[in-house]
Formats: sequence, C-alpha cells, structure tokens
Amino acid sequence: MSISDLDITGYRSIRSIRFPLRRLTVLVGGNGVGKTNLYRALELVHAAATGDLALSIAREGGLASAMWAGQRRANEKPRLALDVGLDTILPGDEEAAFLPRYSVEIGYGDSRYEAIFSEEPKIKAESLILPGRRTVTLLERKGPAAWYRDQDGRMRQLDHPLLASETALSALRGTLPELDAVRHLLASWRFYHSFRTDPDSPLRRPSLGVTAPTLDADGGNLGAVLATLRHIRGDTVDLDEAIDQAFPGARLNVPPPERDASFSMSFPEIPHRAFGPAELSDGTMQFLALLGALLAYRLPPFIALNEPETSLHPDLLPALARAIARAATRSQVWVVTHSVPLANAIADQTGIVPRTVIRRDGATWIEGLSDIGIFPDE
Repeated sequence: MSISDLDITGYRSIRSIRFPLRRLTVLVGGNGVGKTNLYRALELVHAAATGDLALSIAREGGLASAMWAGQRRANEKPRLALDVGLDTILPGDEEAAFLPRYSVEIGYGDSRYEAIFSEEPKIKAESLILPGRRTVTLLERKGPAAWYRDQDGRMRQLDHPLLASETALSALRGTLPELDAVRHLLASWRFYHSFRTDPDSPLRRPSLGVTAPTLDADGGNLGAVLATLRHIRGDTVDLDEAIDQAFPGARLNVPPPERDASFSMSFPEIPHRAFGPAELSDGTMQFLALLGALLAYRLPPFIALNEPETSLHPDLLPALARAIARAATRSQVWVVTHSVPLANAIADQTGIVPRTVIRRDGATWIEGLSDIGIFPDE
C-alpha cells in the first residue's frame, strides 16, 4: 500500500507541483525553500481522512496563512488543492490492483449564507476516482452536496448535507468497501516531526503497560513500544544493533511492564548505573523515539519524518540511516531533512537518489523535476 504521486496547488510557498513518491523518498534542502510545506501538505491529506482538515489548517494560522503566499492573476480565486495517487491492494483480493486518486479543494466560505465561521476553511470540491480507460467515480462532492457509488454501481446522493468544513471522505462510512479502504489507508499514515524532549515531554513520562505495536505521533507510548518488541515479539536484533552502532557498548534495558512500561540505558563508562528517560540527553531521547517509530512491532503503511536529525550528534546519523533503510523494507518512508550527511548516509544504505528542494521563480520546486511531474533520470 503506497503513495504513487502527490499534486499540490496553492499551499504556502507552493504554487503548483506534482512529483512521484517511491518506496523511500528523501528530500533535502536549506532553510526557507519549503521542504516542510511539502511534508505538511501530505499531512493535510491525512487530516482529510481523519476529519481534522479544518482543525489542522486552523492550527497553522488559518486559511490566510495556508494559502499560496505569492501573487495571483487578477481572475484567479484563492484555492488550496491537494491530489494524491494511491497504489494498493484490496483486502482479500491480492491479485486486484486498486489505483485510486483522492483530491480535495479548499477555499473561503461565506458565513452569511453557510454553516461556517468567518475564518473557517470551506471544502469546495472533493472526489475519489479510479482512473483508466473509463474513469470510475466513487465519490464526488460539490459544496454541501455529495454523491457516492453504491454496491450496484449507481451514484447516490448523501441523504444529509455536509458541513462546509467537513470532508466527505471522513463522513461517509459503510457505503462502499473501496471508499472505506482509502479512508483507512490515509488515516493510518504516521507523521513524526521533532519529538519534544523537554522535561515535561510525553517521551519522558511513563507510558501505560499495554501492548503497543506502533509509536504514537508524540512518542508518548515509547516505553510500551520498546516493551512490545522485547517481551511480545521477543526479537530486538535490529533495535540492539542500532543502539550498539550509535552508542558502542551501551545497553537498552526494558523490564517486563507492570502498570507502566519503562526503559533505561546503561553505558560502558558507568556500567552499574542505569539512566532513565528523565536523565537521558535530548539527542538520546530523540534517537530512541526515532527507533521506536522505525523499528516498531507493526509499522503503518506510510511513515513521514520531518527533520529527524534535530538534536542528534552527527555520529548518530549512520545508525539512523540504517534504521530508515530497514523501515523502508516494511513500509513506505518519506524523509525531509536539512542534513546532507543524513541524506548521503541513507543513499549509501539504499542506493536511492536524494532529491534537493529549491526555489524556482519564487516557489518551492524539486531539482531535476520536469514540468510534467517526473524525474527524467529515473
């Protein structure tokens, strides 16, 4: 289950761009070129599936902050459009390729006539299609009205109007297996962006002792993720190798959970003293959280890492690159980074070509990307 390509229009520093995503995609570039905007745009697609799209835009400053920051043509309406191509297999039918495209268009509403607040983003249009010789529409939405294809292949109108800020993808449930499969796929993506490592961060607080196959977005269940690897799967070879590569001679201690799941680290310089989460450095906690995200018992179908090198000493980057390479054999991974050494280390491990994010005519672009959205050197 993977993303084949992403099309973004009118988002922050991105005027219009379409580019392919591979099993492992690494984007590298300096400050201010728009790398994080590429990452955030895909996170908004995830929010459309979970029903949090309007909330996500509000949290980043509202629609005015999210819209294309450059000049528009005189007759050009302010719009933010996201379109993602998927390549997946329907459960129970591994021979049937399922290649849907989901798109959503967002703009300003009018609170005088619509059930929407004055600064709230409005879903202008939304669709889920199956491209081919004959395009099949599974979902179509225009304003508050939405239509979906039923089990018999007929288009039916949703019997109640949608809120202006509500996505049809999140609201329509149980109407068609294909639609449910796409929503479940998009909602299961995970985005990890610079884990908090301050004294009150979720990483440093105890996590409940329950089986945790996947790391939470804030890393708050890290202790449970490590305990699940150690005591449920009973296989921590990759984890132990990563720890030893990053901290030669160190040991990660993960006792069987009781009410809480805990962990500590022992270092060869002080072998009889274990250091718990409250005592470990910011870089060590960041590195352990990344291992939890990349080496967990069960990985989500898509993992996005934004600037994972934050707080890490350069000596840790080869171990992180190796963990990313391991994760890419089990999941689709997207890495956005400032660090050329990290990008090169990932390339050494996998042979993939890191792509450089640049500014072209004032807008975010990817070096080597053609205007039709392909990399000719691939």
